[in-house]
Amino acid sequence: MDLKTRLIEKLEENGQRYYPLTQWAELLGLTKQDELERFFQTVRELEEDGVLTMTRNDKVILTKDAGWKTGVLSINAKGFGFVDLEEGSIYIHSSGLKDAMHQDTVLVKPKTYNDGSSEGIVVKVLERAVTQVVVETIRVDGKLDYVVNDPRIRQKVVFTQSDLSRVTEGVILVAKIVGYGDPLTIKLDKILGYKNEPGMDVLTVLAEYGIEPKFPQEVMDQVEKIPMEVREEDKKGRRDYTDRVVVTIDGEDAKDLDDAISLKKVDGKYHLQVHIADVSHYVRAYTPIDKEAEHRTTSVYVVDRVVPMLPQALSNGVCSLHPNVLRLTLTCDMVVNPNGSVDTYEIVPSFIKSNYRMTYSNVNKILDHDPQVTKQYEEVKDLFFLMKEAADAIRTRREGMGSINFETVESKFKVDENGKVLSISARTQDDAELIIEDFMVLANETVARHMKWLEIPSLYRVHEIPDKVKLQEFSKILMPFGEKLRGDLSHIQPGVLQKLLTKFEGRPEFHVISTVLLRSMQKAKYDPKCIGHFGLALKEYLHFTSPIRRYPDLIVHRMLRKYHFNLPDENARIEDEKGMQTYALETSFGERNAVEAEREVENMKKAEFMMDHIGEIHWGIISAVTRFGFFVSLENTVEGLVHIQNLTDDYYEFDARLHSLRGSRTHRTFILGQKLKIKVSGASKEKKTVDFLLAEEVKRKSTVPAHKGGVASGRKNRIR
Repeated sequence: MDLKTRLIEKLEENGQRYYPLTQWAELLGLTKQDELERFFQTVRELEEDGVLTMTRNDKVILTKDAGWKTGVLSINAKGFGFVDLEEGSIYIHSSGLKDAMHQDTVLVKPKTYNDGSSEGIVVKVLERAVTQVVVETIRVDGKLDYVVNDPRIRQKVVFTQSDLSRVTEGVILVAKIVGYGDPLTIKLDKILGYKNEPGMDVLTVLAEYGIEPKFPQEVMDQVEKIPMEVREEDKKGRRDYTDRVVVTIDGEDAKDLDDAISLKKVDGKYHLQVHIADVSHYVRAYTPIDKEAEHRTTSVYVVDRVVPMLPQALSNGVCSLHPNVLRLTLTCDMVVNPNGSVDTYEIVPSFIKSNYRMTYSNVNKILDHDPQVTKQYEEVKDLFFLMKEAADAIRTRREGMGSINFETVESKFKVDENGKVLSISARTQDDAELIIEDFMVLANETVARHMKWLEIPSLYRVHEIPDKVKLQEFSKILMPFGEKLRGDLSHIQPGVLQKLLTKFEGRPEFHVISTVLLRSMQKAKYDPKCIGHFGLALKEYLHFTSPIRRYPDLIVHRMLRKYHFNLPDENARIEDEKGMQTYALETSFGERNAVEAEREVENMKKAEFMMDHIGEIHWGIISAVTRFGFFVSLENTVEGLVHIQNLTDDYYEFDARLHSLRGSRTHRTFILGQKLKIKVSGASKEKKTVDFLLAEEVKRKSTVPAHKGGVASGRKNRIR
């Protein structure tokens, strides 16, 4: 047994007893000089890992016995933060952050108050998340100075090199952190450009998350050697689907077309083919393109641009399933019965020629019997009604199994050529979007079941059962609405949560409750073990349908290529040379990083947009309540904070149990889902924040008309 294990076991045996270091060494029988040196080194390592902690007088105790917690720190632009734990979040005042930075893994000392709320201080940073910063050059008192662009980073910066002769005022720099603390010690990596250049705001946020739009030269050199058309030799060993009517259905601006559909009904059953771009044919393992795709993990979709995982010659070119050209695909060919279950299936390498490049908008118009669009697609219109029929059967089957349909709101931006936002609205998901989602989920489930049955190494998309403590917190939030979760929350079934959501349909607070429930779930992730997907109520699930924009899908294709199709790929020794667990960790982190970058750009652009709307009055719905105020969501999906300092009619106290603010004198209460009227009082593009006042708190002489309405509906299953 190694020394670390022995020390931890000895600490556990002695519970919460604080002993000096020397006494722990004696308990372990360590007396020789070399043994003591190794002991002290082990203690330092365990302290660095957050396993144990030392008091000021060199006494030692296990961190868990001291009541301290480990979690990921999220810092707000206003200076405070939260540490995310399994049992909930702990509020950290700006004075308790020490030198911790956004997304650092930290050791926190919590304190619980009588009202049930918690506050803590950061004791130690266990793992740094931020490795580079974006810096703006400004002029102060005639001299150049440097400030970090991200308002969540409070530290000042000092460059290691003195020669910054190329740097002038207004230049944006990317710098690597070489020393943590306050100030941060940084080293110039590259000059990004000038602050006021069009699109520089988005590039700055992407740089903060390490997202690079440009591809390395060695990647572009390899792309030059790839044939941009399907050759005769490429079709060998593949099934020919060019005699089928094949369509793609995507957004109007989409160019990376991953999937195509063909469908017909035979003897009451749906013969459904889901054709997916065969990226693995062009991107072989361990090549420059593959290494860069692995590094990027996913395409990043921000307000006015896409940062693709693959170079555009592939993502928008030879891999994309454009109409009227041959394309190489992998096809999940299924026979689906009227109950929505798959009777038989094949997964085969194939080639297709898409006949129609459809948009969600036009398919929805056909399903709504729009005469003009229906006439335009007269030859194929019946196919879309058959698709809806098949998708309805598939969805009904999944809902019968307990699948949760989270109703959340996505933002849709309209921008000009310089990236300025002209309008923001809620993106809706109608029948066409649901059809494609249902077909993709079914194909993903079918491939997952197949790979599990054949024991093919794979990356599964897993979603674990929610944490009991978080469900208990969610149940408390439901109390003001006359609902609660019943039964054993440790073994809750997804159907129970779906039935609960159904009770809120049609009520003003429906979307808020759906969003809060989603936040109470575990985060979906990638894993080499097939442990099921709670939200979709599926025992087997993975990502197969988007290899142009997701690296895990490409891994799945590559494993099928080697183990199932026996197609040659001399480099596909992935399971031997690099474990799937490593891929799972890398891709899960990459996905989270991309999602956060997308969210930050959205928040920045929303704040910029609202700067032109200060003084307007709108209706909104309370989407979150905290000790410092509450957030209100508008019809256009913009969220703003009504700070508790601006509630001047009473003294309000936060009720952590009910997630509400309650006036001590008037007993006026603000709760989730409450509809109210606000005035836009401020917005900061730099901080990516919007501030509201209650309309009744401002002068009644406002001439701005109120915009009636609540939060617009939309549906996107974010945990798929």
